[in-house]
Amino acid sequence: MTTGTSPMTANRVTQVFRCAVSLLAAALIVTACSHRPHEHHEQLVVFGTLVDITIFDADDESIARASAGITADLNRLHRTWHAWETSTLTAINDRFAHGEGAIVDAEGMRILRRAQELSIASGGLFNPAVGKLIELWGFHQDDAPKGPPPPAEVVAELVAKNPQMSDLTFSDTAVTSSNPDVQLDLGAFAKGYAVDRAIGIVRAAGIENAIVNAGGDLRAIGHHGGRPWRIGIRNPGGPGILASVEVTGDESVFTSGTYERYFDYEGTRYSHIIDPRSGYPADGATSVTVIHTNGATADAAATALLVAGPEHWANVARQMGIENVMLVDKGNNIHMTLKMAQRVQFEGEAPSVVIVADPP
Repeated sequence: MTTGTSPMTANRVTQVFRCAVSLLAAALIVTACSHRPHEHHEQLVVFGTLVDITIFDADDESIARASAGITADLNRLHRTWHAWETSTLTAINDRFAHGEGAIVDAEGMRILRRAQELSIASGGLFNPAVGKLIELWGFHQDDAPKGPPPPAEVVAELVAKNPQMSDLTFSDTAVTSSNPDVQLDLGAFAKGYAVDRAIGIVRAAGIENAIVNAGGDLRAIGHHGGRPWRIGIRNPGGPGILASVEVTGDESVFTSGTYERYFDYEGTRYSHIIDPRSGYPADGATSVTVIHTNGATADAAATALLVAGPEHWANVARQMGIENVMLVDKGNNIHMTLKMAQRVQFEGEAPSVVIVADPP
């Protein structure tokens, strides 16, 4: 979900259902019809968010097995990696704050090592170590904060402490931090990892054609009755769809947007996506959409590229090996890699588009 926040807690299930309609029009929307023959569509409230599962051409037993497995696994991940409710992650952060190492299981090691690799590849723009900054801005709670922004001197003090994922050191069973101000928040990575896990469960149930969509971020496998799945990309400047892309085989489509969680104070909007260099919300772009085979990678990259903004996103995409990117800047201009431009179909009149050479 650097700078996403952990998903909402389960006690907001009622609010999640009330948001179901708008979520279908959010960052990314599966636009294929869900009422054709041989298609199954259901919604689950797990991992603290609304998860849409769309399955084509599978038997009822396989569908039930996949649904139960996804529900159990995402709830397990929610309990493990929540950034402010009591969890394995908060226990790790407490150990770091006291200058101590934390015992982590094999899955946790894989997650933290991969988060570290992606952070380093992004030049630190995806930085899950800045949990204290996210907390300072008030985003370690279910509801968006009301403002005002935190004092500038407190923000500067935290930035100067420079918590980085490179501060982590791994042994076979434990992780330590050389910086006691590292506080992990995997919100810009955990959803992608969860979607990847869910697709693994779908495949284990013998299902070949499906989409798992967690609050608008998704991974699609196979096809939709012999044709690609068609995915809509939300217009960050207003209601409706800005564009759509077709995906087939196995691809993840993730969007980071400043419209997702924010608060307004005295005429200024402050997003939950924090630039770790300044300590303030990223301000150069309103959304970034990334297509990649891996959901966790797409999740982290979308955040890093939004923080990079319209001037620097292409270099960061090259560093991270991301070939399909669409960035919308504050002026509603579109910036894309050539490969993304060849796939995107805009709704209505095409906006101003800047195409950047694809990463090597």
